[in-house]
Amino acid sequence: MDFLKETKSLLKVNIREYGMYIALLVIILIFSVMTNGLFISSRNLSNLLDATGYTAVLAVGMTLVIVIRHIDLSVGFAAGFMGAICAIMLTQWGVPVIVTVPVILILGIVIGMFNGVLVASIGIPSFVASLAGMLIFRGALLQVTEKSGTISIKNEAFNAIGTGYIPSITKVGGLTLLSLLLGIAVILLYIYLEVAKRRDKIKYNFEVVSKGIFTLKLIFVSAIIAYITWIISGYNGFSWTVVIMLLVVVIYQFLTTKTVLGRHIYAVGSNPEAAHLSGISVKKITYIVFGSMGMLSALSGIMYTARLQSATTTAGTLFELDAIAAAYVGGVSAAGGVGKVTGSIIGAIVMVSLSNGMNLIGVGISYQYIIRGAVLALAVIFDVMTRKQRA
Repeated sequence: MDFLKETKSLLKVNIREYGMYIALLVIILIFSVMTNGLFISSRNLSNLLDATGYTAVLAVGMTLVIVIRHIDLSVGFAAGFMGAICAIMLTQWGVPVIVTVPVILILGIVIGMFNGVLVASIGIPSFVASLAGMLIFRGALLQVTEKSGTISIKNEAFNAIGTGYIPSITKVGGLTLLSLLLGIAVILLYIYLEVAKRRDKIKYNFEVVSKGIFTLKLIFVSAIIAYITWIISGYNGFSWTVVIMLLVVVIYQFLTTKTVLGRHIYAVGSNPEAAHLSGISVKKITYIVFGSMGMLSALSGIMYTARLQSATTTAGTLFELDAIAAAYVGGVSAAGGVGKVTGSIIGAIVMVSLSNGMNLIGVGISYQYIIRGAVLALAVIFDVMTRKQRA
């Protein structure tokens, strides 16, 4: 009885965090039944995770931008433009991949920092500054692709970023060994981080859940990761896209939860005036967050271009809206100061799962946009309601 009572209380207090996991589970169950298991097949899950990659990377950066109470509408066409520059460097200038990728990432940082200067130093509202950027990059993308319309890339090493899979080494019972080891490593890392977080809370006399609930949570999440690993390993294993996405999550999760910079970002988002009075440079944090957003836009553009094996005039269309939707569905607050990197990834998976599942059951594109819009509206309504309850 106490166990059920504690579980109910835990869900009520952490409804923002656990709500998206429940929503994802419901989506998976519904589409699995409606497609007779096709939705959770090895091929479809692999394609779904690959399709999530470039959106999830953008969503991570967008989460931090929204946390500090700003928005960036330029990320979509910025990603498309930098993907096109990447294609030009590889095909027309003959620059090797090992040089091209870092150069594009640095270009992304410069572009993001420019947005940061407009917002933090000049005082232009981020909505207006990034809207101007969106139009500029849209025009720049059309300019660099206007001659051919499409710039095809035949570089195998680059295209592997979007379409390749990590080496299998060997197969064990029909499953790729390296992907199995990667899945085990992710499970062990998750358990270690959770145990360390619980230990720190106990050390500083913070309230923690009972050992029973904590153990159940570890088993449940580990089982989900193990199941996905098993399914994916039975196909071609994990793709490089998924590996890149995982690396971004791990790095940004560490930065936001274990560093002074992360604490400053959330302090600025919670109360910019108080953060400034406590000695935190709000301008500096704004520069860093927008610079980070620019770099992740560049990475997203690289991943998308590699996936298509070409740069097109329409690349980046609506990417910014997908990223914003993923961030809000993942639990970021419109009021700032609240939001997790891991939540943005789950939000991205939720949005891509919706599109994927509706495509499999033959839902028309017009209805897909309506449903996705409704999900976004519900996520924001949910945020507003939970904030009112806490007030």
